[in-house]
Amino acid sequence: MAGTLYIVATPIGNLEDMTYRGIRTLKEVDLIAAEDTRHTRKLLTHFAISTPLVSYYREKETQRAQELVDRIEAGVNVALVSDAGTPGISDPGSILVKRARQASIAIVPIPGPSALAAALSCAGLEPGSFLFIGFAPAKASQRKKLFQSLISSCYPLVFYESPHRIRQFIADAWKVLGNRTVLWAREMTKKYEDIQETDLAALAASIDDQKVRGELVLIVHPGETEFPSHESIEELLSWYRENSDLSMKDVCKKVAADIGVGRSEIYQQALKIWNKV
Repeated sequence: MAGTLYIVATPIGNLEDMTYRGIRTLKEVDLIAAEDTRHTRKLLTHFAISTPLVSYYREKETQRAQELVDRIEAGVNVALVSDAGTPGISDPGSILVKRARQASIAIVPIPGPSALAAALSCAGLEPGSFLFIGFAPAKASQRKKLFQSLISSCYPLVFYESPHRIRQFIADAWKVLGNRTVLWAREMTKKYEDIQETDLAALAASIDDQKVRGELVLIVHPGETEFPSHESIEELLSWYRENSDLSMKDVCKKVAADIGVGRSEIYQQALKIWNKV
């Protein structure tokens, strides 16, 4: 008989958040596939778990996924864990789960800690939907393009970000999205947990990426976009020309819809701005 693939959530910081079921599962399976075996070994040592480990990191995910599926089909029970939280949520895991499902392997989730759920639980959002983005692109141009596509979203936007990119993330978000309310959640469940409601402007003015430690979750509230000093259509078009990857045609369409002006009038002014470049 084929084995089973268990998706096991592990603490995002505080080891006391590990569930009894998670501990039992890690003890009973034949093999644990870990994003970073060195990191996971510390967790296993703390809970006196001696199950063998194999690495399952993003760069080797496709190759290792097939190897694990082959072993599960041969009767091996495997638990998948990431460095922190629930596997498959901005962490390696999706390829293995997809391959296992295609092979008709039983997949059992062992729920537990999640940075996404933890941040949402203390954000005070109205009941309803949110849009989980995960990590924004590392390249500034791609990151700005993503923010541009989200300007009109009516949902709270949930991002993960690393400490070495957080300053530029905040600067780009403020520039493209305008000033919006943000829940800033850093080092959740750890000794120096920092959860506060602020806004993009305040963060841009105060953040120092050299002092930020630990992974972050940011929940950006929806709202009207605030463009700095855009007091005329010409200034608004110039801002889009310099700060977005939209074509002139798309910019004209969006500006006309946003401010209720005929598209032909917008188009004539846009031609002058684009022809200057």
